Amino acid sequence: MRKTLVLALVICFMTAFGAQAAQINKVAAVVNGQVITMFDLQKNAVPDLMRARINPNDPSQAKAVDAVLRKSLDGMIMDILVAQEAKRLKVTISPSDVDAEITKIMKANNLTKPQFEEKLAQQRTSIGELRGNIEKGLIRQRVMAMEVGRRVLVTPEEIKTYYDAHKDTLYDRSGLHMGLLVYPPNVNAAAMAAQIKSGATTFEEVTRKYSIAPNRENGGDMGAVEWDKLNPEWEARLSKMKPGDVTELFDLQGRKAQVHLYRPGGGEVKMLTFEQAKPLIDGILRQPKAMERFEDYTNQLRSRAVIDIRM
Repeated sequence: MRKTLVLALVICFMTAFGAQAAQINKVAAVVNGQVITMFDLQKNAVPDLMRARINPNDPSQAKAVDAVLRKSLDGMIMDILVAQEAKRLKVTISPSDVDAEITKIMKANNLTKPQFEEKLAQQRTSIGELRGNIEKGLIRQRVMAMEVGRRVLVTPEEIKTYYDAHKDTLYDRSGLHMGLLVYPPNVNAAAMAAQIKSGATTFEEVTRKYSIAPNRENGGDMGAVEWDKLNPEWEARLSKMKPGDVTELFDLQGRKAQVHLYRPGGGEVKMLTFEQAKPLIDGILRQPKAMERFEDYTNQLRSRAVIDIRM
C-alpha cells in the first residue's frame, strides 16, 4: 500500500512539473561532481510530503512543496558528502554487518524470517533495497563515530557534578523496553491519554485497540531501548522517564503519540551507584557536545565541497 501511495505521489509530481523527459532528467544539484536529478529529489521527498499532507498538484501549496524539496535536497547532499568521506576514510560495511542489523530488526519486532519477508512483501520493499538503506545508515554511523564521537570529551569532574545533582533520578536502564502508541486521526487522543493517566485503562489496552504503529497486539513493544543509538529528541524524551512511566501526548510525523517505558515482567526500580552510573552519565553529557561537534563537522564538509544547486 505504501509503495502504491509513493508511486502515486511521484506520478503527481510528474504531472505537476511536466512529465517531459527534460524535466524528469533535470539536474537539481551537483555535489563534488555527483549529480542529483529532479526525479530522484522528488521521489525522495514523497514521504515528507505524505506526512505533511501536501499535494504537489495544488498551486496554492507551491511554496510548501518547494520548502519540502529543499529540505530533502539538503539531506541528499549530506548523504553524498558522508559517502564520499567514507571512501576517503576507507570505511566499509560487510554483508555480515548488514545481516546483523536485519537480525536485530526481526528480534525487536518478534518476527521470524518468513514473517519478516512477508512484511517486506506487503510493503513492496525488496530485500536489496532494505540492505542498501541499512548499509547507508551504518556507513553514516561509522563516519560520525570516527570524525565526531572520538573528538568529544567528557571529564570525570563533569560526571561527578552531574551525579551529585541527579543521583535520585539515575536508575538501572538495562533491559528496558519502549512501547509506542500512535493514534489514528479519528480517535480522541487527549481523552484516551487522560484515561491512561487516571488508571481507567492501560497503555497496552489502548494500544491494542487503536494504535496504527507496529506491534499493536504486543502493546506497541518496540523492543529493548538501544540508548547509545537514540537521536537527541528521543534521548531527551526517554531519559526523563522512570520504568512504568507513560509520556504525555506528543507529535510524531503528524500524528499524536505516547510512549511507555517499562521492564518486561515488572520489578522494582534499582538506583545506580556512582560507579554504575558513570557510563550512563557519560552518554547524557556527551550527546549535546556530540551534536555541537556534528554541526561543526557537517559545516566543514559543506565548506570544502563544490555544491552547485540548480533549483
